[in-house]
Amino acid sequence: MKTSDFNFDLPAELLAEHPSEHRDEARLMVLDRKTETIEHKLFKDVVDYFDEGDLFIFNNTKVFPARLYGNKEKTGAKIEVFLLRELDKETRVWDVLVDPARKIRIGNKLFFTEDESLVAEVIDNTTSRGRTLRFLFDGSYEEFRAKLKELGETPLPKYIKRDVEPEDAERYQTIYAKVEGAVAAPTAGLHFSRHLMKRLEIKGIDFAEVTLHVGLGTFNPIEVEDLSKHKMESEEIFIDEKNAQIINNAVDAHKRVCAVGTTTMRTLETSVSSNKKISAFHGWTNKFIYPPHDFGVANCMITNFHTPKSTLIMMIAAFAGRDFVMHAYEEAVKEKYKFYSYGDAMLIL
Repeated sequence: MKTSDFNFDLPAELLAEHPSEHRDEARLMVLDRKTETIEHKLFKDVVDYFDEGDLFIFNNTKVFPARLYGNKEKTGAKIEVFLLRELDKETRVWDVLVDPARKIRIGNKLFFTEDESLVAEVIDNTTSRGRTLRFLFDGSYEEFRAKLKELGETPLPKYIKRDVEPEDAERYQTIYAKVEGAVAAPTAGLHFSRHLMKRLEIKGIDFAEVTLHVGLGTFNPIEVEDLSKHKMESEEIFIDEKNAQIINNAVDAHKRVCAVGTTTMRTLETSVSSNKKISAFHGWTNKFIYPPHDFGVANCMITNFHTPKSTLIMMIAAFAGRDFVMHAYEEAVKEKYKFYSYGDAMLIL
């Protein structure tokens, strides 16, 4: 398989700038892998495809306001700092991306407040845009994190050209988000409303949770034509004993096991054993799933519509078959489904 096998024409107007008015009223394309048929529904209709004892597995990561704006010392130039991950809690050292990067060198200081209560010093270059910063702040760790949250902005993807709006703080977050650590939302989960969750519960459908802290590596373009040469960036994942047991019970009972989102699927595929059992796990994954791939746990999944040549469309193609997926995407463009983070959804059975 080559990167170019996953290219298609995506009109710019199909990239969603805003979410649907109500979470569960986004459109839903339903793909049946056995019959290779396609249906067009609304997301709230997802309940009709599941029965008592079936299982939804959610990624409960929580997005933190990762985008900060500071000023460079001396010149006062405005610099965007995108927090990627905390490297050391004690010394407040973080991996970040900076923009414009050419102006930011080791030793530079960045000021984030008028009163200079939050300052960062550049201590390393990691990539062309990547830097390591040490934050300087007088106060406890809790006060430091509160200050980052106060100054930070919801990290909407760059393709959304509008300014961040107050509603984004709520809508670019799943309703079941618990464990803070993601710099991008696990977007398939954005379609679940409290009302829909209650309807699923009443029908006797079970829920399990895993955690994958979404990093920007998911969205990195693939620079190579040979997929076997692409390296994914690592992301932190957790599965506890209780949720591993819930998942294994559903698999043993031959129920529908639905991975909500590519991040959930990647977490499951990282921690599944050769006998198709999930084990409790805490570690890092850089698993890149592309055709052909034998999936060990989930037998259906929910996902959004992804951009051409992305690692995400490749995982979907591994799950549902490349030709069927590319045909479905052609249909999605023709029917004007909305793509990407705030876009519409797909259920693959």
